[in-house]
Formats: sequence, C-alpha cells, structure tokens
Amino acid sequence: MGFPGTWMTESESMVYRVVPKCACSTIGQIMYRSDHGQFFDGDIHDAQEGLHKWAQERSQGPIADNVTAHKSLVFTCVRNPYGRILSSFFDKICGIQRNGRRYRGNLVPLLVQKYGIEVGDPETGFEFDQIRSFRRFLLFARDTIRWRKPMGPDIHWSDMSGHVSTLIRGGGRYDRIVHTEAFNAGMGAVLSHAPLRHPVDLGAMPRFNESEGHGPRRAHPVEDFFDDLCMHLVREVYGRDFELFGYDIDDPSRRDPVREIDLDAVHARLAA
Repeated sequence: MGFPGTWMTESESMVYRVVPKCACSTIGQIMYRSDHGQFFDGDIHDAQEGLHKWAQERSQGPIADNVTAHKSLVFTCVRNPYGRILSSFFDKICGIQRNGRRYRGNLVPLLVQKYGIEVGDPETGFEFDQIRSFRRFLLFARDTIRWRKPMGPDIHWSDMSGHVSTLIRGGGRYDRIVHTEAFNAGMGAVLSHAPLRHPVDLGAMPRFNESEGHGPRRAHPVEDFFDDLCMHLVREVYGRDFELFGYDIDDPSRRDPVREIDLDAVHARLAA
C-alpha cells in the first residue's frame, strides 16, 4: 500500500498526510517555504521539485524510510465535515477549475442528468438554487461512498478518516492532527517542533485557496443546507469523522470542534 497522499519536506523536517479540502494548498506552501525561504510560484499540487510527494517515484523511498522509522514530526489536518462537503460542492461541482474546465470532464453533465443538479454558469453569475442542488449532490456523494455507484468516491468528498488511515495502516504514527478552524494555533505547534531551515510567519502569510473566485459564493449559512434528511446522510457517511476529530454532528451551525482529538483513539480505530 505504501503512503499515498503523503508529502515530506526535502530536509525531512516534517511529514504531512494530505486530506483534500483541509487547507492542503496552504500547508504545502508552508512546507515548501520552510525549506526554501520562499513560496512555490504556482499551485503547490503542481510542484515536481522542492517537496517530496508519494506520487513521485523518486520520493517513495525517502518517505517510506522516514515514516516507518518515525524520524520526523508527522501531522495531518482535518475540517468540520459539514463545511468540507459544502466546500467540495462549490469548488469541484459548481466551480470552474484552474484549467478553465469543469471538474473531471463528464462528471457535472452526469450529475445534471441523473440527479437533477444545477450548477449555474459564470456568464450569468452562477444563479441557481444552491440549497436544492447541494442536497441532490449529497445524495450522489452518499451513493459513491456507500454503493460506489454511479462511480467510486472522489478524494474531495470521501471521508477524512479514510485518508488519515492509510499512513497508520502503513506503519506510521501521527504526532499532531490540526483543526483547520484553529489553523494558526495548530500549525504553529507543528512548526515549533520541527527543525526549520527558514522561519514561517503564519500571521503574515497569505492563504492559498486555489479555488477561490472560480465559482459561486455560498449564499446561505451552512446550517441552511442541511435538513433532517441531509443530516441523516452526513451521519451515515461521515459519522466516524465527527467522532474521531471532535466535531458536533448534531449542529451544522457549530463550526468549531467541541473537543480535542484523542490521538491514541484515532490510531486504535484506524489501524485495522
């Protein structure tokens, strides 16, 4: 299996398991800057040098050696599942991607045909019923996760626990799991325990949201998108995420975590 989705600084100061839609662009840029004294010019997901990534064959040996021997601080970052699935909808389903096209080519037409989803159009200001379309998308996301129909789940809306578990099942162990809702405090603790080549000022650096400005803005509070059926679907597919990462499954309006993460419980639960 190895360590899919794992990034490591070239200096091996820290190891990060990417969880999509959880500040991964910003974290990757922080790692790059901590080694090179500057941010990567472009989307960090496109970087082929300056950062070890499991997807690059040359990086797999160094990452595997480091993680299995636990040579460096290992961390990941998670997000409230209600906010994360909404972000996935507005970015990947409604938004225009950085290549100027819709995400995954025929995905949006499939959703329009089979689930009756509307996504709007940039020419008309992305005008559509956001709540109705999101609720239909959530049904689709549930179908992909539970039944793998009409396709397998996408990394952007598959559960965070599944992403986090691969490093554990490969023999690794996390030192910290950061909440995006308390990003500066959590990432600051990571940086304070890693031997950085260059300091990183979290308060002064930009946020690298690669999807911002390429799709509709959310027009309603988070809680308005989740009626009783939606909350049931969320509980069905993301219940483990709420339990392990300390979020309130009963209140979509409660963005912040309600308790600290028990790392021992995370490792015990996800090791199997």
